[in-house]
Amino acid sequence: MPLVSERVRDLHARMTLEEKLAQLVGYWLDQNGTVAPMQSEMASGQKDPGQLAEITRHGLGHYTRVYGTRPVEPAERAAWLWAEQRRLKRETRLGIPALVHEECLTGLAAWQAASYPTPLAWGASFDPELVHAAARAIGGSMRELGIHQGLAPVLDVVGDPRWGRVDECIGEDPYLVGTVGTAYVRGLQEAGVHATLKHFVGYSASAAGRNHAPVHAGPRELAEIYLPPFEMAVRDGGVRSVMNSYADVDGVPVAADPHYLTDVLRTEWGFDGVVVADYFAVAFLQVMHGVAADRGEAAALALAAGLDIELPTGDAFLEPLAARIRAGLTDEALVDRAVLRALAQKEELGLLDPEAYEDEPPTHVDLDSPRHRELARRLAEESVVLLSNDGVLPLAQPRRVAVVGPNAARPEALMGCYSFANHVLAHHPDLPLGFEIRSVHEALAAALPDVTFAEGCTVEGDDESGFAAAVAAAADADVAVVVVGDQAGLFGRGTVGEGNDVQSLELPGVQRRLVEALVATGTPVVMVLLTGRPYAIGWALDGEGPRPAAVLQAFFPGEGGGDAIADLLTGVANPSGRLPVSLPRAAGAQPFRYLHPVLGGPSDVTSTDPTPVRPFGFGLAYTTFAYDDLQVDPTVDSAGVFTAAVTVTNTGDVAGADVVQLYGRDVVASVVRPVVQLLGYARVELAPGESRRVTFQVPTTRVALVDRRLVRVVEPGEVQVWVASHAAVTDPATVVDATGGAIASAREMTRHTVPGQSTPHAVLQVTGAVHEITAEDRRIVDVEVNDA
Repeated sequence: MPLVSERVRDLHARMTLEEKLAQLVGYWLDQNGTVAPMQSEMASGQKDPGQLAEITRHGLGHYTRVYGTRPVEPAERAAWLWAEQRRLKRETRLGIPALVHEECLTGLAAWQAASYPTPLAWGASFDPELVHAAARAIGGSMRELGIHQGLAPVLDVVGDPRWGRVDECIGEDPYLVGTVGTAYVRGLQEAGVHATLKHFVGYSASAAGRNHAPVHAGPRELAEIYLPPFEMAVRDGGVRSVMNSYADVDGVPVAADPHYLTDVLRTEWGFDGVVVADYFAVAFLQVMHGVAADRGEAAALALAAGLDIELPTGDAFLEPLAARIRAGLTDEALVDRAVLRALAQKEELGLLDPEAYEDEPPTHVDLDSPRHRELARRLAEESVVLLSNDGVLPLAQPRRVAVVGPNAARPEALMGCYSFANHVLAHHPDLPLGFEIRSVHEALAAALPDVTFAEGCTVEGDDESGFAAAVAAAADADVAVVVVGDQAGLFGRGTVGEGNDVQSLELPGVQRRLVEALVATGTPVVMVLLTGRPYAIGWALDGEGPRPAAVLQAFFPGEGGGDAIADLLTGVANPSGRLPVSLPRAAGAQPFRYLHPVLGGPSDVTSTDPTPVRPFGFGLAYTTFAYDDLQVDPTVDSAGVFTAAVTVTNTGDVAGADVVQLYGRDVVASVVRPVVQLLGYARVELAPGESRRVTFQVPTTRVALVDRRLVRVVEPGEVQVWVASHAAVTDPATVVDATGGAIASAREMTRHTVPGQSTPHAVLQVTGAVHEITAEDRRIVDVEVNDA
């Protein structure tokens, strides 16, 4: 049994079986459109919300998305919620309010709430502090509305951009995902809202990038790539809730796997919160995985594995489970264990306090306050990645600018699939978005004196009838800005998002042909991508013949994205985003991530080259940076930490931010290791000519491996350590070769050799016996940035 208070134990001791089960399920008050997999089939038997008194006669664990399923006026809904919670306290025997959960992946998913950049943009910012601030603001709005739990962040590590849910993820490096995701957890929970880690574990490793497809990752890959972000958020972030993955891993559905939900999560990591089911995941054990004969058996398998709460409804945990317990087929002790965890969570959130909901509900709620807008815009600005630039940017106030493309004038193109606009309002096209947002066209028209617009084509489809007007506008302009990319949506509604997986990584529809037609006019073309995944755009970056003069990548930058992109194009702001995922060469090269061993990259034994057209960590700016005086302390302190320091200098003429990246490689190990691994990073703001000394304090656990016994260890031996501007810089020759010469002048990288070593890397010698990693070992790199 979990450690709980006397109040919780006393409450539990007075419960009937029906009252216990009621605390382990949700009720979905509104059903609107399709916002969950197989929603229409799975929720068809739910009782009518007009029968709430009957539905909740034994109490209720969760109210599912009372703000986020259909457009409701926030203050009016808050008044209803306060009254409903008071009714539960007054009319149910035990008087326990319901916990309210909502989606909050790109800000609170509710009408009129601020729309933040998608998590892939968080990763591109390489700025955990800003993500922390955004999460705290989002959590503040949620708490004001009586919401207790947020279903975010997603800590799935990207491996295949064909997967539709890439825009929900932070990046392809587990350390970046873990640090940024943990920052979000801390911010949300500091505001009094419990964060929920998704989707534990292996979900993004699905076969061929298909949603819900089987996962064939081995235990070492899961332990080294997919588990670390969750472990960091549990141990370092103190997260209070975890959601299971829909996937089955090597034939075992995670929702029924005690190894991950109990042995790893609770026994190894010490997690003492609640595990909630992804929507309908318990029933899916029967209807999709086929490991349960009926809903009752599905409930028993999930409970035994360590899953505590069934969401969004009680398909399995109510009548089917009760019947099974009464028949002696399932031990009620499993229910007791979950109920104690659920009640402890409610106590922690203040729901068991006598004064809960005795205050008055808010009469006015500003969910898009100046603070929200400022944070959303800053995060958008920091996340945009400049992929190429022949000098056309920043725009020097040209006389005429043609703004073209299917995403230029659509605010919806700035937002991800879990934004309320694309998640819910798509079913209510007559309603306004309810918050301030400007498209790229609107923002540029406000910033520049002479702007024309032509759509050219739609995101999807093969209609080229708009090409002529777009080409004419470009031909008559000094510069053409073409805005292309995705429309986020769910389950076939859109080009990216949950259930919108693809086989090709070409831009959707005829967008590539539109860009090529504009380039053919001879007018300099700036291509801006608003996407939820990285596309194969080597033709626009390094292809033979005419190509765009500059390319910017924005991963659904949210409500401030249009203004941020306008500022970056005009030079009001300096690009500082870095790629959190490799930019793919082709769909056939997937799955790929930069963390690959020698045989995972190009070689003479294969004719297929998976090398990305732009590597992880890549990003240009309107200034240049140089690294000097790399020093790595050859000793490891008593806490198992080594120190690396480098001086970074802004060698250009304008202020800018650099993301200093520390990489390493275990030279010889007992199992195959990646050729390069991110060990630490620091975002540094620098004035022209300014230098800063960046010091990384790195625990040797950052170079740990899972050995042949499947035990995580730090082995003795050499670790090469270097500072670089992206992951493809592993020796001086690749500074030019990896980018066709574009980087060498724009982002200089210098190396220093430790005395007595002939290698261009610094070499750290890890000595002593093999060290097995324990729960007490440090997980997160501490980065200290000092003036030089």
